[in-house]
Amino acid sequence: MTDKIIDIKHLSKSFSGKQVLHDINLYIRRGEFVTLLGPSGCGKTTLLRMIAGFLQPDEGSILMDGKELAGIPPHERPLNTVFQRYALFPHLDVYDNVAFGLKLKKTPKEEIDKRVRKVLKLVAMSDYEDRDVETLSGGQQQRIAIARAIVNQPKVLLLDEPLAALDLKMRKDMQTELKEMHKKLGITFVYVTHDQEEALTLSDTIVVINEGKIQQIGTPTDIYNEPVNSFVADFIGESNILNGTMIRDRKVSFIGHDFDCVDEGFGEDVPVDVVVRPEDIYFTKEAAKTQFTATVKSCTFKGVHYEMFVDTDSGNELMIQDYDPYAVGETVNLYIDPDDIQVMKKERTCNTLEGTWNGESVDFDNPEFSLPVDKMNDVPKGTRVRVQIPFGSVDLLDDIDAGLTEGEVHFILYKGDHYHLTIKTDDGGFLWVDTQDIWDKGDLVGIGIKNKGIKIELIEDEKAQ
Repeated sequence: MTDKIIDIKHLSKSFSGKQVLHDINLYIRRGEFVTLLGPSGCGKTTLLRMIAGFLQPDEGSILMDGKELAGIPPHERPLNTVFQRYALFPHLDVYDNVAFGLKLKKTPKEEIDKRVRKVLKLVAMSDYEDRDVETLSGGQQQRIAIARAIVNQPKVLLLDEPLAALDLKMRKDMQTELKEMHKKLGITFVYVTHDQEEALTLSDTIVVINEGKIQQIGTPTDIYNEPVNSFVADFIGESNILNGTMIRDRKVSFIGHDFDCVDEGFGEDVPVDVVVRPEDIYFTKEAAKTQFTATVKSCTFKGVHYEMFVDTDSGNELMIQDYDPYAVGETVNLYIDPDDIQVMKKERTCNTLEGTWNGESVDFDNPEFSLPVDKMNDVPKGTRVRVQIPFGSVDLLDDIDAGLTEGEVHFILYKGDHYHLTIKTDDGGFLWVDTQDIWDKGDLVGIGIKNKGIKIELIEDEKAQ
């Protein structure tokens, strides 16, 4: 028998022409606790609902124990779903809510009683059989929803943000209980959440999803310590994400200083992103250990540690977490161990757009807008071109009608001395911007292009049709 219980291959899904999931490939091992993690709207709940059978994929397949699930209705699949809103029957007491599915299957009464009492004991609700579900607290109702799902002995339990409606303390308590239930039941859990701490606490494996694509799959330790890109590094925990240059193997430059690191294979003098977690920057009074100095800007007690922001001697801002506080205005000596520096390949170094020269401007394919360009008089109309636009040459405007096109601030990444913004245009395309200006996620902006540092190359043997 294979170790895989669920095998998802090339799964895609669109709604009203908008692609929500793109070429998802993922397998889930038997008995594993897998968490689908990502921001709201990333596609994680859509993926869960397709596994459950509530939605059908446009492309691809979902196999369970090697058998294709397409065409099998939800109630015939050997899995159950726990929803965020519990979906308990208000007219039934606790016992009958849990027993409902077994009664539908015409399970013998003695067997129903045995299994209901067993799962109620498992979720610590043994004394609540006769209670009206509407008199229960949110945490108690969630326990009943879980009991109703597992009483049918599914091979897989799907949980769609089941703790989101609970307060913080109750959510923490239920996380512990879920982990224990998983251990006792030995069945596969597939869990959806946007809460990074919850994912790190509960999971054997985390699947990070953004914009309908899997960004990284790994253990909580791998995801936290070895993020594959800036989105994962920023989304999972606190991070200092900085522009750097890989000088050579095991030597990287960032914040104006050269550091030893453990990364290899990037090449020489290559632009990279560097991630340093706040807890991995250390204070020292030893001159021999000091790699750079900084001035403390703020110091806030966070319960377990102090969170400090410092300005480095090169003008970068860093977040540091330490058990000891340092006074605002104090100059401090700092160092970072090679093992604590994570180097990542840059996903892009500029905006690269393709389009068609119309004699006066380039009509871009995606995003769809036109850019007036000089010095192309000798290029025939209809010629296909590739245009490289530096991040700093994209201009964001308060007046959304004043630019070449418009969009909204989709993702913000602070790089220590500037902001790196992802702008989603009104036609669904993307542009990336480096700016000193402060914008908020969701801000509507006009988009202009400064004619500075732009490079244009002809695309050989390709003309507009």
